[in-house]
Amino acid sequence: MKIFVARLPGTPVFDPAGDQIGRVRDVVVGLRIGRPPNVHGFVVEVQPRRPVFLPITRVRRIEAGAVVFTGRLNMRRFEQRATETLVVGEMLDLTVHLGEQPMTVYDVAMEEIKPFAWEITKVAVYRGRRREPRTVDWGEVSGFDKLQQDQGAAGLITAFESLRAADMASALHDLPTKRRVEIARALNDTRLADVLEELPPDDQIAILGTLEPERAADVLEEMGPDDAADLLHDLPEEQAAQLLALMEPGEAAPVRRLLTYPETSAGGLMTSEPVILPPNATVAEALAHIRQNDLTPAVAAQVYVTRPPTETPTGTYLGVSHFQRLLREPPSTLLGGVLDPSIGPIKPELTLSEVTYYLANYNLVAAPVVDELGRLVGAVTVDDVLDHMLPEDWREGRRP
Repeated sequence: MKIFVARLPGTPVFDPAGDQIGRVRDVVVGLRIGRPPNVHGFVVEVQPRRPVFLPITRVRRIEAGAVVFTGRLNMRRFEQRATETLVVGEMLDLTVHLGEQPMTVYDVAMEEIKPFAWEITKVAVYRGRRREPRTVDWGEVSGFDKLQQDQGAAGLITAFESLRAADMASALHDLPTKRRVEIARALNDTRLADVLEELPPDDQIAILGTLEPERAADVLEEMGPDDAADLLHDLPEEQAAQLLALMEPGEAAPVRRLLTYPETSAGGLMTSEPVILPPNATVAEALAHIRQNDLTPAVAAQVYVTRPPTETPTGTYLGVSHFQRLLREPPSTLLGGVLDPSIGPIKPELTLSEVTYYLANYNLVAAPVVDELGRLVGAVTVDDVLDHMLPEDWREGRRP
């Protein structure tokens, strides 16, 4: 049975009891002179975003949509050895030679040659812009042992395209710096922005520093204003000012406002783009807004009602309507008549601990932030709070 490796990332991994314990991130192999690489095992991502190693000798079945193993899984964080190669992370997009012809690798196939022993037996390659695909034996190609300065990233991005941004960020974090830069440069602005939001600050800064300033500014424009502000807070002052100046004025304005608040105050934590509607909007309109795919669950959990304008800073803040209440009301009901009078707004200067107490005390997933003029300037969500309460290295999957 042959299995093409580029199809494996994201595949659920199940233990002997049938419980899912994680997802495949990559395949670990050992290169050998004159022989096909032998498969050592899988890199599996378990919660909380920790890559661990699953030896191939523990794998009992690999089938459509599932990898099943036996025995116990060592939960120690995976560390790649100098003699090991990651198939998805390091082999895909390599330029190899089929005879005298340069070819690009877009997949490889692993095959069980005897019980619990697997080798990389086939290489899927293409040539030139026409991408004429071919699948050949491992021994027919050469060049896997050579480090390339400009490897490209199309194959790896294709392998990871079905992953959520957080999962792709985890995979990106553990790749060699060279591959991380190649992939970041190859991603479109929107996808790169989504992935950057899920990376630790050090990775964000390093990746942003490899981009041309104009491209970096474009990526910042695609990020949520609160995430962009957090990243700019961590950059040197001159670099942050340069990127803000390169951003479109309309995109930079909310980020500039967020940067005026202390980073761990309600104003520094908040998103400036919650769902905001006027009081004469209907419940049907509100439900249509919170159905948008790009909203996080916390942001979509409530609609804020203000006088025009309805972009922050808004007109006078009137109140909030929770999505559960919206679901119980006739679609034609006006929002001004379904406000929750029990929830008051908070001030931008509230500290992180005060915001945390407020959300916990009222069992909320978000809270409106209103300035001294009575205008809604944003909303603090529970995920904003958690980002700042967890240890700095939580995105790296390390337990406190």
